[in-house]
Amino acid sequence: MPGIFAFAETRDGEIRKVAHEVVTAARTLADALGTEVHAVLLGGAGTAAAAAELGRYGADKVFVGESDAFARYSAEGYTTVISAFIQEHGCDAALFPASSLGRDLAPRVAARLGVGYANDCTALEVQGGQIVATRPEYSGKLITQVAATGKPAVLTLRANVFLPTGESGKAGEVQTLDVSVNEADFGAIVREIKAGAAEKMDVGEAPIVISGGRGLQSPDNFKLLEELVEAFGGKAAVGASRAVVDAGWRPHSEQVGQTGKTVSPTLYIAVGISGAIQHLAGMRTSRYIVAINKDPEAPIFKTADYGIVGDLFQILPRMTEEVRKMMA
Repeated sequence: MPGIFAFAETRDGEIRKVAHEVVTAARTLADALGTEVHAVLLGGAGTAAAAAELGRYGADKVFVGESDAFARYSAEGYTTVISAFIQEHGCDAALFPASSLGRDLAPRVAARLGVGYANDCTALEVQGGQIVATRPEYSGKLITQVAATGKPAVLTLRANVFLPTGESGKAGEVQTLDVSVNEADFGAIVREIKAGAAEKMDVGEAPIVISGGRGLQSPDNFKLLEELVEAFGGKAAVGASRAVVDAGWRPHSEQVGQTGKTVSPTLYIAVGISGAIQHLAGMRTSRYIVAINKDPEAPIFKTADYGIVGDLFQILPRMTEEVRKMMA
């Protein structure tokens, strides 16, 4: 039976949160179409150990491809295996996370299959038996709906939008996927990955993002944001505007905006950020937006759900103190 394909992304042998979100979204589509969810994991030895957990998020079948060749991401290798899987099993839609890996892999799969592709979707629904995806255009100034006219519809999903519940109750039937590949299937082989500090939560996946701009006046003052992040007990991440990243205050991995990362956390706190359109494009879909700025006319207040006009150097310490009390 053709179903909804869900790519379950892993990192260092562990299933990432975005994989749960993709499977959750696939479950919603599958229920509307009366079909199944087929999740696929690729990775090195030991990948299968956690595969069954995807059943809790709605996967009917979980296909696991274990091979030393896939211990690290390979664009060509992954594309070859996934395209072959979809051609063999068929599917109405192929869902990927809009992560760095997903944005690289999904269009390659679409091109290999000769089908359409829509990136960074924020909603999915079925209208008259046809899959319709909602996605922002022109830096979020326009929201469009794209109808899939062919099969499969290859889509990437924005992180933190399709919230996983983990309440399906299914065990998830785990099956072995044949991943017999050779060097000809790889355009390049990744020998080593040098990762950044692992103790920090990825700003693109954090449920709470606290971003700072030039209003902080100095890179040293980002410690105020880091203290607030710490107060949330590992549930938050530090973000930054393009201006402070360009100035060398913060790494590019923390940049939120059109030329940085697009985030959709439950809570986004913008500190000392004026609200340029480039920045708004990366965070306007956040569920709740709080802006702290001394300028009452700052554009960020037009987007914010809550605004605090005042001195951030007085507001942040008090906010941190209250959050610590709340989290105690």
